[in-house]
Amino acid sequence: MFIIIGAGFSGLAAARILHKAGKDFLVMEARNRPGGRVHTLRYADDRYLDLGGQWIGPGQHRMYELATEYKLEWFDTYNSGKNIIDLKRKIRTYTGLIPGIGLPSLLNIRYVISQLDRYAAGIQTRTPWQHNRAAFYDSISLDCFVRKNCLTRNAYQVLRTGLETVFACNLNEISLLHALFYIKSGNNLNTLLSIEKGAQQHRIKGGMQLLAEHMAQPFRERIRYNHAVKKIIQNEHEVVVSGEGFSYRANRIIIAIPPVLIRDIRFEPALPFQKQQLLQKLSMGTVGKVFGVYPSPFWRKAGFSGQVVTDNNQPFQVFFDSSPADAGYGVLLAFCIADRARHFFSLQEAQRKNLALQNFARYFGRQALQPDHYTDHCWADEPWSGGCYAALYPTGAWTSFQDELSKPFQNIHWAGTETATEWYGYIEGAVRAGERAAGEILSKA
Repeated sequence: MFIIIGAGFSGLAAARILHKAGKDFLVMEARNRPGGRVHTLRYADDRYLDLGGQWIGPGQHRMYELATEYKLEWFDTYNSGKNIIDLKRKIRTYTGLIPGIGLPSLLNIRYVISQLDRYAAGIQTRTPWQHNRAAFYDSISLDCFVRKNCLTRNAYQVLRTGLETVFACNLNEISLLHALFYIKSGNNLNTLLSIEKGAQQHRIKGGMQLLAEHMAQPFRERIRYNHAVKKIIQNEHEVVVSGEGFSYRANRIIIAIPPVLIRDIRFEPALPFQKQQLLQKLSMGTVGKVFGVYPSPFWRKAGFSGQVVTDNNQPFQVFFDSSPADAGYGVLLAFCIADRARHFFSLQEAQRKNLALQNFARYFGRQALQPDHYTDHCWADEPWSGGCYAALYPTGAWTSFQDELSKPFQNIHWAGTETATEWYGYIEGAVRAGERAAGEILSKA
C-alpha cells in the first residue's frame, strides 16, 4: 500500500505510474479538486479562466505527451500586433520580445540577458552547488547582479519587470545561483520570457485543469478530497498518515505539496535537522492574476496584441491576451507580482476592480471599462498553496542544503515541482518530479 499526499500535477503523475503498475495506493488531497496550483474557473455559458498555471511550450515534452494521450488540443497564445510599454508614465508601442526604449538601454538589456544565459549554461541542474563559482553566485541576490550590470534606469526597470514575472518575486528574494539554476532548468532566459518558441507558446483548449481531471479519472475512487494531512508517523515497517477524521497505513508515501505546507505537518520521528532548516528558509512566490472578460477581444481589431510591460509606477507587471481559442469572448490578463501584489491585494475587491479596469482602459481605451466579468486571484491567499509559482531559494540556501529537499527520509519520498531538476517551477517540472518519485518507491517495493 502506498499513499501520495497532494493531487496536484506531481501527485497525479506519481499516481498514474502506480496505477499502471497495478499497485494499491491512495491520494490525500486537502482541496476539493485535483490540479493543485492549476485551477480553471468555469462559469456562465461554459466560459473559463485559468487562475493558475496555463501555458506549455517547446521542451516541455511530458506536457505535450500527456495532452496527446488524453486527446486534448492546444492552441497558440495570441501574439500578433503591437505590444505596449508603459515607462515613466509614458506609453510606447513596439514589436518583438524587447521594447524599443533607446539604443543604450536596449543594448544593455540584451547584454544582461546574454550574461545570465551564459552563466546559466554552465550550471548542472542536478548539482548546481558544485559549480566552481557556486559559492559566489549563492552569496549575492539576483537584484544585486542586475543592478550592477544595468547602466541605465530604463534598462533596470524593464529587466526588473521581466524577471519578476519569470520568478514571481522581488529580485532580492532569490540568490543569483537559484536564478541561474531556474533559467538552465528551462533551457534559457529567452525561452522563459517568450511566447513564440517559448514557455508561453501554447494553451490547452478548455483550460489547463482539464488535463489534471483526465489524469485523475482512471483512479478517481482512490483520491480522498478534503483530506488535509496533519500528522505522519513512521517506523521501520510502515507509515501512518492521519488528519481530521481519518488515518491510513502505508508501506511508503510520496509527499507532493509545496514546501511551505510541509512545515505544518507533524512528523514522528522528526524530519532531519537539515531538511527542517531548509523548509524554514524557503518561501513561496507571490502572484496574482487579474482578469477582465469582454464580449470580444476588441483590442485585436485596433492592432494590439494585448501584451503590456510596465515599470513599478503601475500596479501590474505584464498583460496578456488570454482569450479562448475561438475568440468567442475576450480576456485581458494582468499579472500582479511580489510587492505590487502585496499592495494590490491589500485593497478591497471593489477598489481592486476599479484600479484594474482603469489600467486596462489606460492601454486599450474606454471600452475596457465595461467588462462582462471581472475576477482576480492571489495564490498567496490560498491555504493549500501558500503562493506561486514555486518555492524561492534565498542567498546561501543552495550551497548550504544542496538537494536536501528531494532526499528520501526512511519511507517518505518527495515530489513537487520544487524537487525537479528540469523545468523547476513549471507544470512540466511537477510531472517529471512525480514520475521520478514513483520510480523511487517502486524500486523499493
